[in-house]
Amino acid sequence: MAKCYVTGLGPTTGNNRSHSLQATRRTWKPNLQKVRIKDKDGKVIRVYVSTRALRTGIKNGSIERA
Repeated sequence: MAKCYVTGLGPTTGNNRSHSLQATRRTWKPNLQKVRIKDKDGKVIRVYVSTRALRTGIKNGSIERA
């Protein structure tokens, strides 16, 4: 699976726990969105960005959508 372009956030693994505390493996996937942003050089590129990083970056002005 892809990673976030801004934060590097990727899938996380762990255990599902039932009521009897039986453990089975599972993964949590980040909510990635494909967006067009302006790179440092001013070029428009299409990348995957997590929704948390997208909201924070737009609010701070560090991510400029194309």
